[in-house]
Amino acid sequence: MQKITLSKSTIIAIILLSLGVFSCSKENININNLNETIFVRHKNADMPAYIRGNASEKVFLITLHGGPGDIGLSFSGKAFNRIENQYGVVYFDQRGSGNSQGHYSEDNVSIDLMAEDVLALVKVIKHKFGSDSRFFLLGHSWGGTLGTATLLKDQSDFKGWIGLDGAYSPARLYNQYIETFTSTANMQIALGNSVDFWESVLELVSQVDPVINFDDDRKLNIKAFKAEKTLHEDGFIDFDDDGTEGISTFFTYNLLTRAWNTNQIGTIIDNQGLFQTLDFTSQLPEITIPSLFISGQYDMIVPTASAQTAFEFIGSTSKELLIFDRSGHAPLFSEPDRFATEVLQFMGEHK
Repeated sequence: MQKITLSKSTIIAIILLSLGVFSCSKENININNLNETIFVRHKNADMPAYIRGNASEKVFLITLHGGPGDIGLSFSGKAFNRIENQYGVVYFDQRGSGNSQGHYSEDNVSIDLMAEDVLALVKVIKHKFGSDSRFFLLGHSWGGTLGTATLLKDQSDFKGWIGLDGAYSPARLYNQYIETFTSTANMQIALGNSVDFWESVLELVSQVDPVINFDDDRKLNIKAFKAEKTLHEDGFIDFDDDGTEGISTFFTYNLLTRAWNTNQIGTIIDNQGLFQTLDFTSQLPEITIPSLFISGQYDMIVPTASAQTAFEFIGSTSKELLIFDRSGHAPLFSEPDRFATEVLQFMGEHK
């Protein structure tokens, strides 16, 4: 093999050229129409964040997806297209989700660590776009749990908190399922809608242990998804899906990596029993930033009682709870125009 020797002047020229390239790259970022991917490296994980939209005011909405094990770009669609027109939106693949890379096990993954990941993301965005950047945090479903944990760790960088059908205290979901299943099933049976299905819901409720346990919790969660599908088919839940999410994510995600991550992180969180033990209710008064809670009236997966409890206990003096009456677990898709309008109004008021 031939050995190549470079002179000092050549090495200096290469370094200067490299610096120039990176400098130009940074200066040429169009913050009015962002389409950037950045990576957060934190404690044995590399996590991508896809930044889209108009950051001319340096206002960013950081989104926390559900799951655990969903993807950052799962929010893509009509509602977030409107939000991107006005603000920068950060679609974050959490540790063990989407295209994230790293070594994950029960010994080195915790919700506390995942909250630190979100705060590390804030630092990376500040480094890239400036320390004067401003942030809002939005968490959907499991993202509501993670967002709560993040704000309890450090809320100082956030102008506002948007909880979207969030499981703010997962341990309370078990009883909320039982209460919501019972009331919804009785109402639907009285209306003569899908009677066989709703009778099976009541049968399940009568069989589960009144004390929370993993197996029954899993049964109730699976039934919740079927219940929302039934409510949609019977005309109670709208769904406005233009296929944008599928198109925008197909070429972004490695399907094998995504599937592997979903299985890994889901198994870890299940084995840790977070959904049976984690309850932030008593700590919610510590969160004092402006807060907006949005929930679907027919959310069977995270019943509206979760949002109502969070709204009651949150420590903010500026807080609002909105119940979308044509929605289940995804108001951003069921009622996208109203969702975008409410989020934009909240951000505009508190930025």
